[in-house]
Amino acid sequence: MHIVIDLQGAQASNRHRGIGRYSMALALALARLAKPLHRISLALNGTFTDTIDPIRNAFAGLVAQEDIHVWLPLTPAHAPDPANLWRRMASEAYYEAFLRHLRPEMVLITSLFEGVGEDVIVSVHQSGATIPTAVVLYDLIPLIHKDLYLADPAAAMWYYNRLAHLRQADLLLAISAASRQEAIDYLGMHPARVINISSAMDASFKPLRYPIGEARTLRAKYGLRRPFVMYTGGIDHRKNIERLITAFASLPKRLRQDHHLAVVCSMREPDRARLFAWAAQQGLGVGELVLTGFVSDSDLLALYNLCTLFVFPSWHEGFGLPVLEAMACGAPAIASDRSSLPEVVGWDEALFDPFDARSIARGIERGLTDAAFRSALRTHGLKQAAKFSWEATAAHTLAAMTAFHARRLSEPAQPPVHLPPSRRPSLAYVSPLPPAQSGIADYSAALLPVLAAHYVIDVIVDQAEPVSDPWILGNTRQRSVAWFEQHAHAYDRILYHFGNSHFHRHMFGMLERHPGVVVLHDFFLSGAFVHMEATGYATGAWTQALLRSHGWVAVRERCEIQGDAADVIFKWPCNLAVLERAMGVIVHSDFSRRMADEWYAPGFADAWACIPLLRTPPVARQRAKARTELGLGDEVFLVCTFGIVAQTKLNHRLIEAWLASSLARKPHCKLVFVGKSAGDAYGENIQQWVDANPGRISITGWADEASYGRYLAAADLAVQLPPSRAAKPRRPCWIA
Repeated sequence: MHIVIDLQGAQASNRHRGIGRYSMALALALARLAKPLHRISLALNGTFTDTIDPIRNAFAGLVAQEDIHVWLPLTPAHAPDPANLWRRMASEAYYEAFLRHLRPEMVLITSLFEGVGEDVIVSVHQSGATIPTAVVLYDLIPLIHKDLYLADPAAAMWYYNRLAHLRQADLLLAISAASRQEAIDYLGMHPARVINISSAMDASFKPLRYPIGEARTLRAKYGLRRPFVMYTGGIDHRKNIERLITAFASLPKRLRQDHHLAVVCSMREPDRARLFAWAAQQGLGVGELVLTGFVSDSDLLALYNLCTLFVFPSWHEGFGLPVLEAMACGAPAIASDRSSLPEVVGWDEALFDPFDARSIARGIERGLTDAAFRSALRTHGLKQAAKFSWEATAAHTLAAMTAFHARRLSEPAQPPVHLPPSRRPSLAYVSPLPPAQSGIADYSAALLPVLAAHYVIDVIVDQAEPVSDPWILGNTRQRSVAWFEQHAHAYDRILYHFGNSHFHRHMFGMLERHPGVVVLHDFFLSGAFVHMEATGYATGAWTQALLRSHGWVAVRERCEIQGDAADVIFKWPCNLAVLERAMGVIVHSDFSRRMADEWYAPGFADAWACIPLLRTPPVARQRAKARTELGLGDEVFLVCTFGIVAQTKLNHRLIEAWLASSLARKPHCKLVFVGKSAGDAYGENIQQWVDANPGRISITGWADEASYGRYLAAADLAVQLPPSRAAKPRRPCWIA
């Protein structure tokens, strides 16, 4: 098998960090292991001129010089700017053409999340899935903790673009079992496509003896005059340094005075000041906390060997390499019991709860005062570290790629595809999009990343609010309705998402002029027509829709309205023109198909496709955290109902049932309507009930994705009543 390894991860700004070192170590181990059965080639980016000769030298004797290929990318858009999306897409097409020219049977991308602010181009199947591609997956920390890491819109847009490429990979090679599970849970990847290849440390990390004078000099260099408890790694939020300082400050005074807490890593001056201020606030004396700043590799190795105890309190790691390095050096090591760290440490006795400073403190105190425990940590650590090696990681990697290649060769030949193999078909996607306060907008935000595996997508937008979703901004082109009208003929597919609100008013005329497939989210579209007529957007729109769909009987009822028109609005679907103009119809339940058969004719909906509503992957939600964010105590029994407050949702019946139950008389029981009111007379009546039961019944108003998720996680009971839509009335309807 011919394997091309993209080594830009060892060339760009991360080359001196963990990802760059992992990339080089894995590639070298693969090159050693693959000979002579497999051919290894390297793909290097010629922009990083100072890295090319060192990489050539590192692979001398392992990879033939003619198999080390250097290419120059087109100038990419450094910043993740939507206006430069076309430039990046062109560069990605060129990158994939370069790889195809090498005729590999497998491409291995060692670092996909490169390219912000530098001339890196990495792409997966954006020009067609012609080369099987494996990608090393380090973690999904920014996705899982997006409030912390993706608050900046530009960063979020870039990250979601990279995730779109990640989803396209044929194989994900996870560096831990925890990272593998994240891909399954948060990306919905099939388990067979995600393989744990683990990780390893450099062979230089091993027990070493240092002469007394040399050790004293090293300690003095970093201000370590006493035995020390060591941490190394970053200092961002998940690393949990503040809680580590709090835990150390809670130790008995004697232990604190006899030891330093040494945080060994580079940091900016504002971070130094912040951590020292936090230490003083926690009661640590001068010198009890030592911030070493940057240390060289040789000094880091020495500090691992000289520390009394190594502590790693991070609550989320892709792997947690510092713990493995410390154990390999014979340092007694304790760590957090979250994410990948239990599989790295391999002993429950050495783990603590990173969210509980008392748990961390107990682990530190035991490690400093219990000599037998400290000895056991040292013995276990050396034995555990020996289980990890780059040879083993390379073997797992090669086995995964070889198995995939064998399966691919054994698959029966696929029928011919009538599209050019180098491209996905183009799709015009017509729908409201976030931040539009529409459930269909949220639905589209979830669906688009999956559709992108099959289509090159333009989103057709007609809404007051600029699109805010980072994935959409980073992976699609936005087009106006006016632009679409001039270019609709150029698309292979057009997909309309119809709902019963003003967000869809522009789609009715578009569908008439440019037919496409319709996703019918609401069988009744009468509300949208009423809004179009009432606001003057389309004169007589409701009346014409009634006539077209239901005949003069419906028009007469509309003309005879006295007072509230709700009964007539909710009675007639007004959707026939949309259904007849659609090239295909997708609904979310058989109920919609049954209503079509009853309203129009038996068999009317036989050709419709029924696709159930999207579900997010079953990731465990943190109930306690959600309740804290919502200001709810453990004693509260929370009943929620989700969706718009409107007559069709039978909200009044839920309130009547609530008031008739014993829950309404218990002070800690709450009923919450998670959604906004329709703003009509029905909504006003519901609000009066809410006002009469302050604190016990409430309406949240529009709930964004984060708020919706909090209530979903916090709820003890959810109640969803079926819609009150009736089937065809017992009177004749006219269809042309």
